[in-house]
Amino acid sequence: METISLKHCLKNVYEFGSVNPKVVLGLTLRDNPELKKDVPKVLKEIDKTIKEISSLSKEEVKSKLEEIAPELLKEKKKEIKGPLKELPNAKEGKFVVRIAPSPSGPLHIGHAYGSSLNYEYVKMYNGKFIVRIEDTNPDNIYPNAYELIEDDTNWLTDNNVSQVIVQSERLGIYYDYAEQLVQKNKAYVCTCNLDEWREMKKEGKACPCRDLEVKEQQIRYAKMFNEYAEGEAVLKLKTDIKDKNPAMRDFSLMRINERVHPKTGKEQRVWPLMVFSVAIDDHELGITHVLNGKDHHDNGIKEALIMKYLGWKTPEYKHWGRINFEGFKLSTTKTKLAIEQGEYTGWDDIRLMTLLALRKRGYQAGAFRKYALEIGLSLNDKTVSQKEFWKNINAFNKELIEEKSNRYFFIHDPVGIKILNSPKKAVQLDLHPDFPDRGQRTLTVHDEINIAEDDYEKFVEGKIYRLMDYCNFEVKDRKFLFVSEDYEDFKNAKNKGMIIHWLPVEDNVVTEVVLEDNSHALGLGEKSMLNLKEGDLVQLERFSFCRLDKKEGNKLTFWYLHK
Repeated sequence: METISLKHCLKNVYEFGSVNPKVVLGLTLRDNPELKKDVPKVLKEIDKTIKEISSLSKEEVKSKLEEIAPELLKEKKKEIKGPLKELPNAKEGKFVVRIAPSPSGPLHIGHAYGSSLNYEYVKMYNGKFIVRIEDTNPDNIYPNAYELIEDDTNWLTDNNVSQVIVQSERLGIYYDYAEQLVQKNKAYVCTCNLDEWREMKKEGKACPCRDLEVKEQQIRYAKMFNEYAEGEAVLKLKTDIKDKNPAMRDFSLMRINERVHPKTGKEQRVWPLMVFSVAIDDHELGITHVLNGKDHHDNGIKEALIMKYLGWKTPEYKHWGRINFEGFKLSTTKTKLAIEQGEYTGWDDIRLMTLLALRKRGYQAGAFRKYALEIGLSLNDKTVSQKEFWKNINAFNKELIEEKSNRYFFIHDPVGIKILNSPKKAVQLDLHPDFPDRGQRTLTVHDEINIAEDDYEKFVEGKIYRLMDYCNFEVKDRKFLFVSEDYEDFKNAKNKGMIIHWLPVEDNVVTEVVLEDNSHALGLGEKSMLNLKEGDLVQLERFSFCRLDKKEGNKLTFWYLHK
């Protein structure tokens, strides 16, 4: 009894600065139910213990606890609940991940999954999301991509990017660590003929440069910056030259590239290879977990080896299977060429799969994040057809925009007709059928109206049709005769046709919708749409969801989103 009550008294005062006798009593009785037979005696012992430890400092209390009940000092692992599987050694508030796009162009749907998955884990662990732009290859850089990538990642994360770094601005850091590896005799400068080196590597043989003294390697490393020409010298890491995986044998860390870099110009000529700069950055930035495709598996092993040589702790590496987006044109290099040749209007052309173009159409970042959550972190390879991908993305996107998208009429290729004997009326239509409090719009109509050409061509003699929320009419002898206003009459008619959306012949606004294939649907829209702001999402009834892209006087231009 004395030991049990003592440890709980110590634990109580250590955590809260004072002891609650009732709490200690409950814990003591839980540990030894037999003591329930004499509760007064237990309380007396607790009071005695409280007096005995009242003069102890917090450090003395901790020391005593370590002596008699060290298990009570261990922090309980906080349960992290989230839509994703927990990651090993992930701690709330101490979780840091990164994505690492190259600046060859803006991000596209191929980037959206990985970026979204990383960010959903950041949300789950209250961590940090770092964007590292990998621009150490001067050969394939699109200068505007730096800003485009930052915009895209901020959009995908609801402006929760913690930090953006650019590798070309960190070359001095890479040079210093490369020099350390040379000094440690863990790296060497190879000047062998490339073809001869490949053959030696294939056979598991060391090249003559490998065993040169450290001082000579230091001289060679210095000469990479001012004497050796491009292709003449490469800094390599010393590994197991007979490793069963040839890719792991003395792989390259730094090479000479004399191309003009958009940020550094000709100032620098020695550039790190990806595995080296990544290893350095992951350490410097405090990356705790690396989540990327399994095609980076070997790179992760190389990076971990570099970190080991430098005495660093490695992050946790977790990979996902390859996702093959079947039928999508995602190459930024090919797209850039097509833009230059005038095939596309720019990176935001509606036909492209860039996040820039999809944002302009009205897609929400949450739709792509939901898609990433649905797939999760799985090693299984997956082939995704265009039909399957858009079916999922559009469903997720619709969930996000349906509530906020007000309804309006749009008449594509309008045809004017006259409903004989129809009443003059101010028709009140809800901006959103599920939210009547949001307000209404009014269409004042008499007998002359506009309908879509497609609907006009479907008319059948003798059938009754309904103009949505206005009236019923019959097609007879190529004329349109008013029948009634009551919807029930239409509902109960045996020879009923379709319900048609419409517009009055006056007070409309010229409306254009840019479609997925970059063709344009021209027509008329409700004049009340002039109250919209550029960027607003709407549902053009019986047509599609759209985003208002441009207002020009009495003309509105929308971008097609999805049905």
